[in-house]
Amino acid sequence: HVVLSVNTTTAISPSVSLTHTPLPSSLKPAGFTAASERMSGRPKRSASQKEVAPAAAAAAASVTREASSPRGKKKKIVRVWCDGCYDMMHFGHANSLRQAKAMGDYLVVGVHSDAEIEKNKGPPVMNQEERYKMVRACKWVDEVVEDAPYVTSVEILDKNNCDFCVHGDDITTTADGVDSYHLVKAAGRYKECKRTQGVSTTDLVGRMLLLSTKHHTDDKDPLANIDHKALGDLSTGHTAESPYTGVTQFLPTSQKLIQFSNCREPKPGDRIVYMPGAWDLFHVGHVDALEAAKKHGDYIIVGVYPDSISQYFKGQNYPVMNLHERVLSVLACKYVDEVVIGAPYVITDELLDHFKVNVVVHGKTDAADDHGTNPFAAAIKRGIFQQIDSGSTITTDIIIKRIIENRQKFEERNIKKKAKELATIKAQQERDEAAAKAKEAASS
Repeated sequence: HVVLSVNTTTAISPSVSLTHTPLPSSLKPAGFTAASERMSGRPKRSASQKEVAPAAAAAAASVTREASSPRGKKKKIVRVWCDGCYDMMHFGHANSLRQAKAMGDYLVVGVHSDAEIEKNKGPPVMNQEERYKMVRACKWVDEVVEDAPYVTSVEILDKNNCDFCVHGDDITTTADGVDSYHLVKAAGRYKECKRTQGVSTTDLVGRMLLLSTKHHTDDKDPLANIDHKALGDLSTGHTAESPYTGVTQFLPTSQKLIQFSNCREPKPGDRIVYMPGAWDLFHVGHVDALEAAKKHGDYIIVGVYPDSISQYFKGQNYPVMNLHERVLSVLACKYVDEVVIGAPYVITDELLDHFKVNVVVHGKTDAADDHGTNPFAAAIKRGIFQQIDSGSTITTDIIIKRIIENRQKFEERNIKKKAKELATIKAQQERDEAAAKAKEAASS
């Protein structure tokens, strides 16, 4: 497994490095090579790496409209507005919020209600209370505004003392095909950030409904027995006409891991908590568990199992999100300080000593697996194992079942979404062509 460590010396001028701490061979997963062992060093800082600085500085900023500048003058705190559905909130959403936060000091996020989404887009997978909680758990979010309007107005920015609105460079329209951000664009109070390629809510729904089931033998698996031929135009894969709708593949980079990292190491005397898991389709149940884990210490290290562990215990259709996607989703949570990438299933004494773990936590489910192996045995022997009750009933399987049981609704929603996107793209192309012709006529 690989440990990601990012050290920030100051909030203004950070020194960013990606380091790998060598571990005993007993902790290394299959496929770990000597080349992986040698991966260390201090890469040259790029312009995009500088995004870490404003994010780190903003996290410590006073939540006021003004702050003292180095010269003793009052400096205005830049308040940024974002809004959206944030359905099945994933690392793509988190990355847009990270970029928005880097454009200012204080991030306010408006989340649409179920009724607004149903009217303009179709039924959400997660209800509004679940979506509100997920957005609040994102490390870059300072404030959440519930029941935000689907069309962003200058009035909503002024009401929340926000200077401008930030949205990704994809298309968002109302039920009537109107640009949801046309009002703030016209007022000059709109900025764009880059959309994260390779992931979307449509993409994740498509993965769950289009995965092969040929390896399944357990009828209890919610992904088994799906009639894929009946899925119709849910997701059109790489042949999608719309660049925003369709199943794609996320390509992880070390830079993205650096941007998502928490930028701090444990302080002397910190009580270190370790909590391993698959963390697939990172959801409110996971957030509740991590919030409960945080109560047991000061510094939370989360172990993220490799894909092979999920496949072994749950079948070849799992995990829905690959290791790197799950790592980014976990890193975006404000309760998490560090992540062990590809964590071993069985916790060993070497792991506990290496990370100086004071307590290992696990949910209320039986710690022993179906084969009689207890992966927490070393922690139990040391007397540092704690089972916690998050109070949540949401699981990854429940989310998958919601989608499967409402398959037709989601098919219709995605077909409608694709049609709106294509209509918007066509209209923009026609405007561009008309402008080009007018320019050509004027110059002749």
